[in-house]
Amino acid sequence: MSIAAEFSNILATQAIQPLFQPIITADGCSVYAHEALSRGPEHSVFHNPIPLFEYAKSQNRLFALERICRTKAIDQFTSQNLQGRLFINVSPETLLQADHQRGLTRDLANRFGISPEQVVIEITEHSPTHDYALMRQAVSHYRAEGFSIALDDLGAGYSSLRLWSELQPEFVKIDRHFICDIDQDSFKRHFVSSILSLARLAKSQVVAEGVETLQEFRVLQEIGVDFFQGYFFGKPAPVGLPSLAAGMPECAPV
Repeated sequence: MSIAAEFSNILATQAIQPLFQPIITADGCSVYAHEALSRGPEHSVFHNPIPLFEYAKSQNRLFALERICRTKAIDQFTSQNLQGRLFINVSPETLLQADHQRGLTRDLANRFGISPEQVVIEITEHSPTHDYALMRQAVSHYRAEGFSIALDDLGAGYSSLRLWSELQPEFVKIDRHFICDIDQDSFKRHFVSSILSLARLAKSQVVAEGVETLQEFRVLQEIGVDFFQGYFFGKPAPVGLPSLAAGMPECAPV
């Protein structure tokens, strides 16, 4: 089967697996939200999300793919009766695609019985951002429907600091590069502290991505980060976590 045929078959059969990774509260004890992540069929060249979404964009089928991902994510989130909020990745470029369906995410929320206020639209960059007007349009579109906004990979994107200024999201997620070994790197500690100071002024809450060790978590907690995400608390999995996070001794029930 050719690459084109394989991709078309994925869309036709909606062969997308939603996974959920928990986002944990500042005390490390509770699940605040889950981020929905998508995977193609196992053993497929499109199993990994990077080639999957890059190919979809190259074929102008990004919205067709994201429509399936959003539907599956919201369906599974509600079917599992997961608590807290749901973070969904959205590419602003989908607004420009001919098959874009205005109001899709709101309609899905209504269909599956989840409040728009429970859903966070996580803005992702697949390429350099030049059209800031489009970005603002996307954010206005989703905010008008009751959704909150998160900016992904702060510090790693092509223009993430300007996007933060332009979009003023409710959440900013610090790229994992600045989290890895932060307990051993003073520059990273100063960087995260500076981002946190800016976030307080901007009224954004900060999520640290890629937390993998207790030492990283403790340093980030001391700095004052609002939420945590990473393998230390849970890998992406088909089944989300209950309301309480596991693995922290001080969080064990009495």
